[in-house]
Amino acid sequence: MNRSYNKYLAILIVMLSLGTAWAIRGSFGHEYGAAWAGSIGVLALLLVSGRKDWIKNWPAIVAMGAIAWGVTGMISYGRVIGYTRSPDFLNASYGLLSLFLIGSLFGFLGGGLTGLILNSNKKSKVNWASLIAQMVAGAWIFWGYLIHQLHWFMTPPRSELWAACLGASAALGWYMKRNNFNNAWVVAFSTMIGAGFGFAFGNFIQLMGNVMEIQFNWWNAMEYSIGFFGGLGMAWGIFSRKWEEINSLPAVAHHWSFVFLFIVIPIVTIVKRFGSGGMLRTAERLGINNVEQFYTIQWILIVALFVVALAILWSQYRKFKSGDQTIKQLLIVLLTTWAWYKLLQVINSGILFGYYFSSYDLAFLNIIAVALLWIYIRGTDPFFGPIPDDRFNSSLFKAFAGVTLTILLLTGISIQMHDGLPGQHQRFDNTIEQLE
Repeated sequence: MNRSYNKYLAILIVMLSLGTAWAIRGSFGHEYGAAWAGSIGVLALLLVSGRKDWIKNWPAIVAMGAIAWGVTGMISYGRVIGYTRSPDFLNASYGLLSLFLIGSLFGFLGGGLTGLILNSNKKSKVNWASLIAQMVAGAWIFWGYLIHQLHWFMTPPRSELWAACLGASAALGWYMKRNNFNNAWVVAFSTMIGAGFGFAFGNFIQLMGNVMEIQFNWWNAMEYSIGFFGGLGMAWGIFSRKWEEINSLPAVAHHWSFVFLFIVIPIVTIVKRFGSGGMLRTAERLGINNVEQFYTIQWILIVALFVVALAILWSQYRKFKSGDQTIKQLLIVLLTTWAWYKLLQVINSGILFGYYFSSYDLAFLNIIAVALLWIYIRGTDPFFGPIPDDRFNSSLFKAFAGVTLTILLLTGISIQMHDGLPGQHQRFDNTIEQLE
């Protein structure tokens, strides 16, 4: 059981978990859908870590991870994907590099804030109120200056809130660096590289699938890719560092975390996706005439699933409050949360009204694979020997340069494969006169 490659299987579990959750998130979108997906990735990371001090604080840690991965759900990127479908190098490379930036923002905030709560201990505590104020200020300043002063529009005419996320990331990075949260700094950058590459590479895979006219949900493959490689960056960053034991967080923090994770996030996600507008669009897509009956059945399924999932999660949380904080408990929470998210996606597809097997259902295979892999490697210490900071800085520079060159190479390959794809947009005209 102590075979060295078990450490890599532990990282694979995190990759599969976050990748699959992010693919499910494609059916829900925005901040709360991303938060639910992020919570699943962080739960998987805590599960394979085996750290008792992390497990006994799992509600608050997972809630922070959900916020961390969810906040960048405000970024619009549909228009950017249209640029990658252009047949000329300038527009296509702009699209892929923009996706790299957007994915990097997801990763930096997702990995950075997750790493920061793990980096907070007796010797060095995070002033969360001060940090949040600085991140909000950074978001406001960057968004105001880049968008309203410099008119640096990445996704015209859509929302430019990527600039706000860039400002929040800059404030977070500055806070971590000047307060010597070196572990969180490492995790932020490793996750940034992973998620950034995953988003750009996933889009390239989507382009190639469309060019070859292979019938598959290639958009979903792109979503899976950002979570898969983002999970790689987060897990590698965390498991390659030495972590001090963290304090037991206040009970009230765990209570509110449970409410946020398993009541607020699900309710907002459900209302936004299954509100009258969303339900009507699903009914129209399935060609359903009796819309009232469709509404009734769908909501019965949604409420029944909510009650069952919440009952299971509450039973595990009661054990947690009583001091029974075990790996088994965390596994049940992970699988329940994950299955809940996936089954909502199944309900959304109209399971009783013409449902058919699709690429979305590959998520079930991922869930089974994660459960089997965890059974196989349980008891494994996934942590590698700590990587020195100077070596990390060198690796970061090489990884960043390598990813940038790879994206440019993928752009060159892409534009040779087609003369323009449906949904393409031009960010620059042929004379490159000026930005729009």
